[in-house]
Amino acid sequence: MRKNIKLTAGIAATAALALGLTACGTSSDPSSSKDAAGAADKPLVVAASPTPHADILGFVKDNLAEKAGLKLEVKEFTDYVLPNTATETGQVDANFFQHKPYLDDFNKKNNTHIVPVVDVHLEPLGLYSKSLTSVKDIKAGQTIAVPNDTTNEGRALHLLADNGLITLKDGVGTDAKLSDITDKKGLEFKELEAATVPRALNDVDAAVINGNYAIEAKLSPSKDALVLEKADGNPYANFLAVKEGNEKDARVQKLAKLLNSPEVKKYIEDTYKGAVIPAFGAAK
Repeated sequence: MRKNIKLTAGIAATAALALGLTACGTSSDPSSSKDAAGAADKPLVVAASPTPHADILGFVKDNLAEKAGLKLEVKEFTDYVLPNTATETGQVDANFFQHKPYLDDFNKKNNTHIVPVVDVHLEPLGLYSKSLTSVKDIKAGQTIAVPNDTTNEGRALHLLADNGLITLKDGVGTDAKLSDITDKKGLEFKELEAATVPRALNDVDAAVINGNYAIEAKLSPSKDALVLEKADGNPYANFLAVKEGNEKDARVQKLAKLLNSPEVKKYIEDTYKGAVIPAFGAAK
């Protein structure tokens, strides 16, 4: 059995403080390079969302890592901020929880220097409801909950627009926000932190939920979603990421290879049955 280590409040506070003191530094500092070079035999510590990220890493740890000569340690985080700040400050070596539009926005807003290493999977965003059985049942006057972070809100709004529930300004990109809606068609919107959206399902008519949080809430994206994102051409693949300068760390390269292995591809397909889709070795 693997043992995932949850971040304590004390460590979280230290991470936040350390970020404030060191965010202007980069991993190109000589001391940083020296540390990376001397870490070859140390466990690779990876921050991850519990499901499916930590589960996938757990599969790698239990079945593939030892043979590859990799010591792997997983720390679970239940939000979308601390994994990046902890990676930036060096409290963890890498993270696995996010997609590129979110990372680009995070780096810009927080002066962090996190970079992708390898794509692993896609979690289709879906629209769910406890009271409605079809997207056609959504009417004027009803309320839809959406994630409140920049990229996931934009992603949610595009899903709603693609399914005729709202109209967005022409040309609006992945950072679409409520003010970019030109026709709400009588709908109301409730903005919530992504992790809390599933808990709001009893209080709203429908909610747009990230795939990992849907799974944690015992929802099946392939069965329970009223509408679901399409995989073809989707820019929201989740990837392994590190602080810039650490991409060539031998441990990171070993993990990247394992995460794109046939064994992991089969594990994702067999375990999630379409709720999570491999983002490598498969048509997009």
